[in-house]
Amino acid sequence: MIFLLYRKLKTKKLLAIFFVLILGGPTAVYADRVDRSIYSNNPIVAEVDGEPIYLDELKHIRVQEVLTRLYAMQTRALKEKVLARLAIKHPSLTSEQVPKVTDMEIKNFYNSNSGIKEMGSLAKVSAEIRDYLEKSYRQVHIEQQYQHAVRKGWAKVYLTPPNDFHLVAGLGTAMLWAEETASSNRRVFVLEYSDFQCPFCKRVQSTLKNLRKAYGDDVQFGYRHFPLPFHKEAKVLAQAVECARDQNKFWELQELFYDYSSTVSESEIMKLVRLAGVKDIPAFELCWRKGKYDQRIQNDIREGAALGIQGTPTFILGAYDPESKTVSGKMFSGAVSEEKFIRVIEKFLAATRVEANLNQ
Repeated sequence: MIFLLYRKLKTKKLLAIFFVLILGGPTAVYADRVDRSIYSNNPIVAEVDGEPIYLDELKHIRVQEVLTRLYAMQTRALKEKVLARLAIKHPSLTSEQVPKVTDMEIKNFYNSNSGIKEMGSLAKVSAEIRDYLEKSYRQVHIEQQYQHAVRKGWAKVYLTPPNDFHLVAGLGTAMLWAEETASSNRRVFVLEYSDFQCPFCKRVQSTLKNLRKAYGDDVQFGYRHFPLPFHKEAKVLAQAVECARDQNKFWELQELFYDYSSTVSESEIMKLVRLAGVKDIPAFELCWRKGKYDQRIQNDIREGAALGIQGTPTFILGAYDPESKTVSGKMFSGAVSEEKFIRVIEKFLAATRVEANLNQ
């Protein structure tokens, strides 16, 4: 929270520190690489019949997040190691001391941030502010020394960030909102992984309904199941919806299940099945009781887990390739706001328009 409040600082010294922290990040300057084989961020991790398997082939979104955090930790440690080795031959690097935090700076920081004041009086939080500013000053000092050493050519840096991760999700047997025809021109997709007993999944349904109304001509929407193990009836409800799909009533029953998410008894479920417009009740019951689509749901769970999905709802939003039946884009979790959906949808729609113009 304190870091976010930096944006409101008014003193020149603290503003300068803020911009150095933001603009002088770990990738700001790199020395020329003498031999790129010294370090690889995509090494061969195995060989099968003489064919290599690279690290990037093992990635999903969670692995990428871990690798990104690891890179940040390695970068911080590398800077300190570089400076420690240079200190003997280049004493000028260590002659300049880290600036001391003054009482006036602590007071200015406190007065400039209303959020800090909510934590208590100046006397109560001054020690925490001092500790934070001392760490910030030290980080800025190390960054300045490190960049100076690299520019002088005293150090050559081979550590590089992880390669960009491009999430590609297959649609599998996802239920599509709009019918696909030869003339369909939807090139953006919102793929939902959801659980009928998840309160956040229920909360986001109204947002998705608004998005389908607003973008139905340009964006395709799809639904896959990800019943969580501690929601005991979620898989039963998923199986029921798939059986309703046989009679073209998937979306009608899906909506009712979220509207009445506490419904778990068989009699209550059957009431909603009839309300959804399922006509052939004997066929539905046979499908449901025999678990006809249990394997389909298991496939959804397995493929979702392989993408790095851990909870619900999770959305994969991106460019849609109807030929390969894949979505390439970004992953979001939780009850995502309508505003965030719109920002990302518009971004991908703009990209598809540019691509269409280039292909004309």
